[in-house]
Amino acid sequence: MQSIRSLLLTAAGIAFTLMALVFTASLGLALAGIATVLLIGSAISARLSPKPVRATANRAPRQPQREPRIWNDGRGTIIDL
Repeated sequence: MQSIRSLLLTAAGIAFTLMALVFTASLGLALAGIATVLLIGSAISARLSPKPVRATANRAPRQPQREPRIWNDGRGTIIDL
């Protein structure tokens, strides 16, 4: 009777271990799938977003600097550079 009980407990332990292994593997695959979908989505959205345009001053390099115009229109001082 003792050997049958130990055989059944061993079989139950192996079955429980296998079920835990399958559960952990499926959970890992699900998380890897979700991470893959998010990475692909972020790569596609980064590719589709417009590229930033740098703002530059429109000055010709050989033109002399002009004096800034400053005047007051009654609502505040305007400085035109």
